[in-house]
Amino acid sequence: MNWKKKRVLVTGAGGFIGSHLVERLLEEGAWVRGFVRYNSRSDEGFLTGLARSHTNRLEILSGDLCAQETVREALRGVTVVFHLAALVGIPYSYLHPAEVVETNVVGTLNVLLAAREEGVEKLVHTSSSEVYGSALQVPIVEDHPLQPQSPYSATKIGADALALSFHYTYDLPVAVIRPFNAYGPRQSARAVIPAIIVQALSRDTVCLGATHPTRDFTYVRDTAEAFLAVAASDRSTGEVIQAGTGLEISIGDIAQEIIQLVGRSVRLETKTERVRPTKSEVTRLVASNQKARDLLGWIPKVPLQEGLRQTIDYIRDHLEDYEPDRYTV
Repeated sequence: MNWKKKRVLVTGAGGFIGSHLVERLLEEGAWVRGFVRYNSRSDEGFLTGLARSHTNRLEILSGDLCAQETVREALRGVTVVFHLAALVGIPYSYLHPAEVVETNVVGTLNVLLAAREEGVEKLVHTSSSEVYGSALQVPIVEDHPLQPQSPYSATKIGADALALSFHYTYDLPVAVIRPFNAYGPRQSARAVIPAIIVQALSRDTVCLGATHPTRDFTYVRDTAEAFLAVAASDRSTGEVIQAGTGLEISIGDIAQEIIQLVGRSVRLETKTERVRPTKSEVTRLVASNQKARDLLGWIPKVPLQEGLRQTIDYIRDHLEDYEPDRYTV
């Protein structure tokens, strides 16, 4: 795809994956409108630095996904839509399920309605590996049973189904990308890898909850490349496509790897009260990326150890932004 000829909307552009996707699109020469959630501080999230260096090709629009008119304005004149905006905190979804449903499901519906009205060339909707719950078979393939083990995962299942229904019903050119545990520079310490790194850099003890669950960690730049590949391919339309490495590692083992790379004498401590509610604990996630390879020619390129080094270097240089005393995992 010749991105220099495209006008692109990225919802959730101020977030972790969204900001890296915007960065890649700007590198490719696209004109990008970043949609961020409105707040009274005019906070553009991780787009702040990008906005200063790409003022001619990056427009930032603040609003609320649940406001139909604002969403219509965001989609006006764009040709490609990447829909990443969502409330993603799983613990938050336990406490505020109605708000998470409204943003993740109703917000997605508003994007789909506006995309249909605007006649966009492609809409890439972002799913989550959490829709699978704990893996029943590994590696997980795209037709693995869906298990809503948290209100958050239930909203993503619903939003995915809505997105695909607009393809089947209205011929909207929709593709669903399902990333597995992206990590890298700029990620919030709400996520497990930055939370471990922050503690390993600033404390003598890394406090963890459950150490046995396994995850498939993908470096965020590889994830962003998967988004571009899904958007560019005609073969992705109407499909659900996973973006993962096909490798799994336990939380305990990745903590040990991080401690070794940080190079400090740090001990691990497990706090059982931080474990998820029993029925919601997702114990194993590992992707098959065969479909992404076959349809898109996409494969992840950044090995875990190299990705961890780059993430550690970033967090070390920005440690004051992470408020180390706040975080355990």
